[in-house]
Amino acid sequence: MDRLSTVANGLTSAQVAGAKPNHVPRRSSRSLSAIVRANVFTLFNLVIGVLWALVLIFGEWQDSLFGLVIVANVLIGIVQELRAKRTLDKLAVINEAPVRVRRDGEERLVQPRHVVLGDLILLGPGERLLVDGEVVESDGLEVDESLLTGEADPVHKQSGDEVLSGSFAVAGAGAFVATRVGTDAYAVKLAEEASKFHLAHSELREGVANFIKYITWLVIPIGALLIYSQLKHSADFGTAITGAVAGIVTMIPEGLVLMTSIAFAVGVVRLGRRKCLVQELPAIEGLARVDVLCLDKTGTLTAGGMDLDQVLPLRDGHPVEEALAALAHLDQSPNATAQAIRARYRSVQDGWAAGETVPFSSARKWSGANFGERGAWVLGAPDVLLDSGDAYDRAAELSATGARVLVLGRTPTLPAPQQASGTAVEAGGTGGAAGGPGVEAPRAGVEAVALVTLKQRVRPDAHETLRYFAKQGVTVKVISGDNPTAVSAIATGLEIPDAHRSVDARDLPYDDEAKLGELLDSHTVFGRVSPRQKRQFVTALQARGHTVAMTGDGVNDVLALKDADLGIAMGAGSPATKAVAQVVLLDDKFATLPHVVGEGRRVLANIERVSNLFLTKTFYAIVLSLLVGVAGVMFPFAPRHSTLTNALTIGVPALFLALAPTFERSKPGFVPRVLRFAVPAGVLCAAAVLLSFWAAHSGTSTLVEDQTSAVITLFLTTWWVLVLIARPLNWWRIALVASMAAAFAIGLTIPFVRHFFALEPGNVGNDLAAIGISIVAGVMISVAVKVAGTLRT
Repeated sequence: MDRLSTVANGLTSAQVAGAKPNHVPRRSSRSLSAIVRANVFTLFNLVIGVLWALVLIFGEWQDSLFGLVIVANVLIGIVQELRAKRTLDKLAVINEAPVRVRRDGEERLVQPRHVVLGDLILLGPGERLLVDGEVVESDGLEVDESLLTGEADPVHKQSGDEVLSGSFAVAGAGAFVATRVGTDAYAVKLAEEASKFHLAHSELREGVANFIKYITWLVIPIGALLIYSQLKHSADFGTAITGAVAGIVTMIPEGLVLMTSIAFAVGVVRLGRRKCLVQELPAIEGLARVDVLCLDKTGTLTAGGMDLDQVLPLRDGHPVEEALAALAHLDQSPNATAQAIRARYRSVQDGWAAGETVPFSSARKWSGANFGERGAWVLGAPDVLLDSGDAYDRAAELSATGARVLVLGRTPTLPAPQQASGTAVEAGGTGGAAGGPGVEAPRAGVEAVALVTLKQRVRPDAHETLRYFAKQGVTVKVISGDNPTAVSAIATGLEIPDAHRSVDARDLPYDDEAKLGELLDSHTVFGRVSPRQKRQFVTALQARGHTVAMTGDGVNDVLALKDADLGIAMGAGSPATKAVAQVVLLDDKFATLPHVVGEGRRVLANIERVSNLFLTKTFYAIVLSLLVGVAGVMFPFAPRHSTLTNALTIGVPALFLALAPTFERSKPGFVPRVLRFAVPAGVLCAAAVLLSFWAAHSGTSTLVEDQTSAVITLFLTTWWVLVLIARPLNWWRIALVASMAAAFAIGLTIPFVRHFFALEPGNVGNDLAAIGISIVAGVMISVAVKVAGTLRT
């Protein structure tokens, strides 16, 4: 009796209070303790901390300034990631779709975490199953379990069937009783992964990690050699330690990981302010690499809703309006078409009670019902339900105007979902596209009674957004389940290149991926695309070397969104699409996409810039340490000198360059490009510094004057590297590099600064020699990086 009551009315308030809740820890971002640990307990912090302690014990405190890098890295990293965490957490809450349940006999909307064991959960098209359960009501309910099984065909569910979390309804309506909730649910990991803060595979992060790994292994032997040589050839133990520390610290690109994290985190925050939820940080990198954008017309180029335009009877004496009203009111969760018809026909006439029904699905492209004495009626796409003839030709003419056209017809029989085998879908022919999951289209017996046209509202921002992508070299592919002619008309109005050459996807090759890829490259607009084909489109484009972004809002987009390099879901779309997409446009604005792509390009291009800076420093330090260690001479500068030059030529400029705007599209090959710049630049900087120090040291000048000469050369050569990296130079970049040069020059003229950093620029011969060597080295660096840049690995 309790079970019957639950099925009919759902749980009571008292039962809900005592039931197990659907508690799943939200992991949209790392916890505060995890953020602190990740930023404090790092290998670099350990190495720099030990070196810092050595200098404080054996040297002067001014040489320990590099230790402040630890504090800066930790504080900046924690603050930036906390900002990103707050943004992600707030947006993740907004992104949570409420669940429809029946309690105390009434339908209610509750948050996912408020669902309890035993709840009666209601389902309609596009709604995702967050918990496991048993079906107790089914009105043509079809569930897509592809995220669990990999099978694309929807499964018809009847009372008593099991449903699992991670799947979603695609057609019909129904209800199920929750049997497993929270961490007991079968696919709770899938649900968590949709909004999890994690660093998945990316070329950028993998490249940075490899730099760090190899440099760490180099630091150990080179650092040991440097310490040995400095202790052996220096009478002063403190000077030997500080010299060795200067070389080791300079080898470590301590700010590279920090700048990468900051750039990613700031990207997340900036997009969050535009109501764009980035569910995976590597999606930022994917944004920059996109060169093909696949758009689903409905909900992307056009607004989500439609308006019923015309109802054009083809034969007299038929109850057209009554039949339309009855069909539109069949579904408990009406789609956009049914809603548009309902807006005009708000009630169903007496005598139009439906018997067997076939609900609409995007794969089937028609719906129908048997109304007893009134007969069986169907409503759907003309090219699916009609053979060639006057009605078909009339529908084609209307579609050419950009209107969405449906045919209302009568049919002698109405196949039910459970009666069909569904093999047509497997065959991949017209029958599969029309019949959809388990239902053949009643094409042969349909008598066309009326044509129905609906107007789709084009988004006001679509034209400008598409123009942006054209300028940025991103190819747009319009992929829709609608009539190709109708899609072409809308795309042509938006001035999409080659939009007039539309393709009916049912005529495309299913098994020849190479041929399919060629057709996708040569055409822009595709109509009558099935959900399975959307997935094939993405795969075929990727096979031709494209980085593919896919936008969508309907359940028929889920598989393609999941397989695309970057899945972008609309905020008003189904929960299923938002669950698998890496990026969600919460405010549903198509105009946000340029900002999304632009932010990704900004992050990647700028990280590559700062990587050039940091790794040039690393390579000149490695070369310098090797030469000094092998030759057994004094290291040419102290840690405080390295701190000064690094701050002015790397630290401060990198912070600005990492956050600067840019329109460059990222290309593969991040690691080779950085090495082609940093290796020759670093080697030449090291040679210039050592030559300048030796030239000064061979004279009668003091050690401090010799080191000053080396520091001048070090600054001028690395400053020139900064100028090369900052290109193309605009007003703020010129101001940035000029201010760094001015700061160094002013520092040399102020006695307190000179004394603090142990600089004595008074020896004219040494200083002029340093400047001359720097000029020659600058010319050689420019030539070397240009030549290296023309090479291909």
